[in-house]
Amino acid sequence: MSISVTSSVPVRGVARWVMPLCIGAIVYVFFLGIGDIMLRDSDTLWQIKIGQWILEHRALPYNDIYSFTRAGEAWISSSWLSQVLFALVYEPSNWSGPVILTSLAIGVTAAIFVYWLEPYLEPARAFLLLTPLLAMSVGHVLARPHMLALPVMLAFVGGLLAAADRRGAPSWLLLPLMALWANLHGGFVMGLALIGAVGLDAIASSDRKDRLALAGRWAVFGLAALAASCCTPYGWNTLLASTKILSLGKLLSMIWEWMPADFSSLDLFGASLLGLIAIGYYSGVVLSWTRIFLLLGLIWAALNHVRNIEVFALLTPLVLAKPFAEHFGVTRALALKGSEARPSFALTAIAALAIVAAGWSITRSYATPYRYAFIGNQSPAAAVDLLEKRHALRIFSTAPIGGYLITRNIKSFIDGRAELYGEQFVLDYFDAVEGKNVDTLLRLLETYRIDATLLNTTIPAARIMDHLPGWKRLYADDIAVVHVRDDAPAQLPSASGEPKPGH
Repeated sequence: MSISVTSSVPVRGVARWVMPLCIGAIVYVFFLGIGDIMLRDSDTLWQIKIGQWILEHRALPYNDIYSFTRAGEAWISSSWLSQVLFALVYEPSNWSGPVILTSLAIGVTAAIFVYWLEPYLEPARAFLLLTPLLAMSVGHVLARPHMLALPVMLAFVGGLLAAADRRGAPSWLLLPLMALWANLHGGFVMGLALIGAVGLDAIASSDRKDRLALAGRWAVFGLAALAASCCTPYGWNTLLASTKILSLGKLLSMIWEWMPADFSSLDLFGASLLGLIAIGYYSGVVLSWTRIFLLLGLIWAALNHVRNIEVFALLTPLVLAKPFAEHFGVTRALALKGSEARPSFALTAIAALAIVAAGWSITRSYATPYRYAFIGNQSPAAAVDLLEKRHALRIFSTAPIGGYLITRNIKSFIDGRAELYGEQFVLDYFDAVEGKNVDTLLRLLETYRIDATLLNTTIPAARIMDHLPGWKRLYADDIAVVHVRDDAPAQLPSASGEPKPGH
């Protein structure tokens, strides 16, 4: 089967740039409309707080300043640039800025996805393919650093695959993308790993006489990319910190985004895997062993950790695009070659400006202040107000609530920075709050001299606290329940604002 291109080449050249922008704008507006789904993870809260601290102090953190259980311990923020960007667009009681920024990142990701597929697939069909892929990833669409790094990831890895498709070496222009990625999010480590896998594909598919030279060029690029990843304020420590999360062992299977995929019911990810198998058998597409290696690696990563599902969704079509195009005789890439395929700069600029203007107008009219609200069950404002009046300093809470405490300038027992707290501490925390081990709960309360507990009402530990001697329930609402020690009466503030002795 052969698909010919009937439109004029100059128009096709313009479409190469304009259509991805149009599709990116559509995706941006869609996610702007469902922006509340991005505000359901308390990690967003402490990410913004760290960004505000960086802006205020004109410095980067090297030690923990947000918890009382790990105070002063070495810790660096490998997502510092994303945190600063979120802090810049955030205003108290107005979540429009983080939603707009996250939606923009998704829209740019969509545009880049269509751009990379354009030589093999019409933009309209690429958009149809993109829709279920984004739906597959929607569970991880949050106002957090990984979303800001997503378009950079796709641009970088897409550039690697484009180089492999033409059996050449990657462009040096990808190195600034690696440096940017390393400052936005720790996921850049995956990009470094993919250099070897994609480079192997490029070398294996090239002519024998060219392999040695090509291998040398990929090796040099890989070393340069490694150096680029260290172009952060933390230097090579960014690389070390980004790999630290992988040493958490058993704990990774207990944190929701690091859990393995669940196939107890059919979802879009499971359906996509079955679809890949069906298409492979039905179409008879033959992949090189290196592309099979790449595909299996993406599948393995998604099966291991659900946070990698969006990586699988966005990169798998790029891995398969050329083999499928060659199998079905698609000739779009050939039609786009030659100097005559260069786009008209004026037409492209006018179209791009029109798209940007339309997007800005929609944003101004829809994403108004107070349009969005952060999820309430992780923001127990009334309970924290009460604890502040009591001058409670050492509060045992769940990790999500810990993120909220940080925004209230209260040091947390635990929050979303699992790499800081370590495997055993977080495992003990899970045993305590899930009611698996009451002795562990008692030990944590005593070891860390806890003044009060602040737990969601549905947490088993909240019910256990009702029956522990020496503790009493002080407050409860639909979000949280507070317990304090029986032998620790309230410290009411005096006229000077200091706690009265003996109270």
